[in-house]
Amino acid sequence: MDRHIVLAHRLAGDGAAIDTDEDISEALAADGCAWVHLSFDRPETAIWIERHLDYLDPSIRAALTEPMSRPRALRIGAGLLLILRGINLNEGADPEDMVSLRVYIDPARIVSLSRRKLRSVGELSDRIARGQGPEDAGAFLADLVELLTDRIEAQVADLEARSEALEAAVIQDPMPNHAAETTDQRLEVADLRRFLPAQRDAVRDCLRAGLDWVDEADHAKLGEQLDQLTRVTETLDAVREQLATIRAEIDGARDERLNRNLYVLSVISAVFLPLGFMTGLMGINLAGMPGASWPPAFWVFSGSMVVMAVAVLAVLRLFRVL
Repeated sequence: MDRHIVLAHRLAGDGAAIDTDEDISEALAADGCAWVHLSFDRPETAIWIERHLDYLDPSIRAALTEPMSRPRALRIGAGLLLILRGINLNEGADPEDMVSLRVYIDPARIVSLSRRKLRSVGELSDRIARGQGPEDAGAFLADLVELLTDRIEAQVADLEARSEALEAAVIQDPMPNHAAETTDQRLEVADLRRFLPAQRDAVRDCLRAGLDWVDEADHAKLGEQLDQLTRVTETLDAVREQLATIRAEIDGARDERLNRNLYVLSVISAVFLPLGFMTGLMGINLAGMPGASWPPAFWVFSGSMVVMAVAVLAVLRLFRVL
């Protein structure tokens, strides 16, 4: 199998993989439903699509190879153009850096592309290979959306648990050392919210497309996935508000500590300002300084400084500064 072809299956039957390029092309052009998954980054992919899928509408071929994409669903004739996002579970990757999956489905063929590996695609391929996967295009659509949504829900549930743990830690000790973790979680929420509302709308559009090859059971499963995505999106909005509250609590604690420190410095300055003035005045080297030739003068002056400091503190107390 060519390197730009990641996998290929006939849906009906024993689920055995299709190995050669010619067999894949024939299976996609035949009446029985077949699925091919292509690597988006391979330069041969666009050439292969133009050569072997030239019977598809040009807008479909262009959409499948479009560099930029967002989740959406569009009915074109008897087929469905579907662009979705899946959680990035590849090693070393951030889960919220979601992987784009482009799919064209009609009753006879399924063509999908992605830049990086998607576990949902791999699991669906394994099911088909074991003879336990979908046997038609409608079931494939429902199963694919379900696998993607389940992993999205698990990721959002993990994020929700981490935000709740962070909230408990901040309430117990709202110090700024939690700020970095709060920022990381807020960025994760922002990345997920970039695509999940659009993905929810895409699944809703699938339900509204009126495709006659999606039977009642598959339609019901898609309805459940729409409800699940709606709940996930609402949870994500709640987590965003929770993290905003946590950030406000951290900022409030930091401002309170800063104000307290400034208050202490202000009190110290108020006490030592007159003392500094008097010591500066009495420290000048001019003739006629009082007490210059009197031995107890230093101790009398030091005692007067103590009395002045106590007086300043008493005034601050009187005006409720302390």
